[in-house]
Amino acid sequence: MDIGPKLALYIFLFLTSFQVFSQNSISGKTTDKENGSSLPGVNVFIHELSIGTTSDKDGDYKLENLPNGEFIIHYSFVGYQTIHKKVFLNGSNFNFDVALETKVIEGDEVVVSGNFSSTQHDNTIKVSTLGIKQINRTSDPSLMASITEVPGVNMISKGPGVVTPVIRGLSLNNILVLNNSVPMQNFQFSADHPYLLDENGLKSVEIIKGPASLIYGSGAVGGVINLLPEEVARAGTISGEYSLRYFSNTVGALSNLGVKGNQNGFVWSVRGGINSNKDYIQGNNQFVPNSRFNSYNVKADAGIIRKIGNFRIFYTHNKSNFGMAVEPAFSLVTENQRKNEVWYQDLTDNLLMSQNRFFINKVKIDFDLSYQNNNRKLKGQANDSIDNMVDMTLQTFSYRLKAAHTFNQKFRMVTGIQGLYQNNENGEAPDHVLPDATLNDISLYALLQYEFTKLKIEGGLRYSYRNIDVPFQEAGGGHSHDEEEEHEEEHEEDEEYIEFNNHYNNLSASIGATWTINEQNLIRLNLASAFRAPNLAELTQHGKHGVRFEEGNPDLQIQQNLELDLGYHLHTRHTSLDISVFYNHVFNYIHLAPTTDTTEDGDFIYRYLQAEAKLYGGEASLHIHPQPVHWLHILATYSQTIGQYATGDYLPLIPASDLYLEIRLEKQQWKFLRNIYLEGGVDIVFAQEHPSEYETNTPAYNLVNMGFGFDIQCKRNLVNFNIKVSNLLNINYYDHLSSLQYLDIYNMGRNISVSLKIPFTLKN
Repeated sequence: MDIGPKLALYIFLFLTSFQVFSQNSISGKTTDKENGSSLPGVNVFIHELSIGTTSDKDGDYKLENLPNGEFIIHYSFVGYQTIHKKVFLNGSNFNFDVALETKVIEGDEVVVSGNFSSTQHDNTIKVSTLGIKQINRTSDPSLMASITEVPGVNMISKGPGVVTPVIRGLSLNNILVLNNSVPMQNFQFSADHPYLLDENGLKSVEIIKGPASLIYGSGAVGGVINLLPEEVARAGTISGEYSLRYFSNTVGALSNLGVKGNQNGFVWSVRGGINSNKDYIQGNNQFVPNSRFNSYNVKADAGIIRKIGNFRIFYTHNKSNFGMAVEPAFSLVTENQRKNEVWYQDLTDNLLMSQNRFFINKVKIDFDLSYQNNNRKLKGQANDSIDNMVDMTLQTFSYRLKAAHTFNQKFRMVTGIQGLYQNNENGEAPDHVLPDATLNDISLYALLQYEFTKLKIEGGLRYSYRNIDVPFQEAGGGHSHDEEEEHEEEHEEDEEYIEFNNHYNNLSASIGATWTINEQNLIRLNLASAFRAPNLAELTQHGKHGVRFEEGNPDLQIQQNLELDLGYHLHTRHTSLDISVFYNHVFNYIHLAPTTDTTEDGDFIYRYLQAEAKLYGGEASLHIHPQPVHWLHILATYSQTIGQYATGDYLPLIPASDLYLEIRLEKQQWKFLRNIYLEGGVDIVFAQEHPSEYETNTPAYNLVNMGFGFDIQCKRNLVNFNIKVSNLLNINYYDHLSSLQYLDIYNMGRNISVSLKIPFTLKN
């Protein structure tokens, strides 16, 4: 199945032979809506083109030499509501005068993770957005843990460093995490394996709750988390920022330094970061041995922005050590320190990607290539004669070719080819948690969207093919490939061997609609069916993983789900309300379940099984900014998920219902301070009284949080400062999704986070 890359390359070479000549320009004036005065310094930017400018002293702006097609123009200014204007360019000049209003409630964000790049109100699927400012206001030392601010998103945790996202009750192999729209490949078959991601150089995180397999492929049946990079530097500038965050509970420090520039369309950036934490402290003031973690990363990118398109290369290196809070480590780790010495994961990830976008008449062509090398080592006791218990290297080459066709202002289409080639190889370490194997994926998909006056409809279809090949080898490891033939003849009766080769293919489909009742009210309805092929771990795993023996099932069938989503959105100048409900029926739901069987060493055997299941529930969020009390904001969110097998038994790892209430006080300016806020909230987590057969009930708890922050104007830059206190009352509690609960270990106690971000300009 190597036709995919060849076909993609052929189309790429064919498309790049076109020459494009466009004479589009956009100009206008930016003013204050309240008094009509000119607004100089307003940022005018088109994200898809990475082209922008600022309005001059009279409020005038102009963007020239723009290609044909449909684009969204962003108008942003400190203290004012961001405005998005959609424009359809076709060889002409446009004039847009924009009047900005004082910021009240965050408005209609532009999102890129949906089927079509558009504003949130225009999307037929709901995409939740968490900006970098919101992430910096959280008190979590891990980026992935910070996104639990979004209702319906939770985390399976083994401490603050080792966390795995859960969206509406689905996790692990059912969730796809993207780095700049590239799927992360990180052995995500287990909650023991954290994603190697951080907020260094990020602009925002976008989250799709529900099936997104149509545009992202197998693995996105439960949802998608997409990390989006920061914008390129303004033309002719070199700028940067230094950020530092301190966490009192783990005596942790997270620091980042980055510089970026843009000279005549040549854009570049270089960044580096360190995140170091001691063992975390519970509410009873006891530290959790070996929950420490340390990581550093280096990021760089370079590219060229031209009228015909954008061409960029990104490189990320991440090196992390995550301590394992397991019973064998507790007797060895007697002091709360920072350095990883025993029982820890030694993880290294390198990601190289080339992202290219072409503008050909009314078609936007995206051609992306990526190579990811992920090495996972497991260290045991310091006095072990073997350095590494596990040493696996996963190499992934992926490609994507996507064409977005804009026929007119009402009719759009997206078509694409997507695939990957993956190889897993074990080193000299004795434990082969996964066998040596290769995997090939290829998919073809198409989506159509049509707009009526108040109704927008879109639907699509995707065909996916996967082949998994596991050559003959000893199950669980022990012999090299060169020794296989010899050992096949001489092996003892109790040795087990594995060989597997199979392919899976199926269709994914979706149809959705958005009804815009008026400017303030809209309703979304989506029906989607997505499939997921069983992965390497589920099919072939054979060996001890953590404290249990896990065994794959080569007879597993394709997992298919059918989900219905209904959402209502209200947005006025002073009120924002979102309500969504969902029902997700999963056929052949793949899950790991304990059995009564044991190994010769007495370890319980867990096997991958399948059953029919259903998940249902919803989320609601309310934001009120009452007038004339312009400094007051009232926020509330609620989420609930129920998961059951067809037999009526409850699914494992279903989060408890959660109600969050917050009051925020804001002031735009006071003396030399800008954007001042003071907030206090309480997180009311209800008891989880419907655990699975192998879980226990988790009692309810309430967490009190407080935060304070402001900006300081320093020439043309804003220095940002935040303080956040979580679990203010330092209570003992168990999160139902904590993997440490069975060891009677509580979640994190009181934590004070202090954040400082200092931007600077080297060339203006």
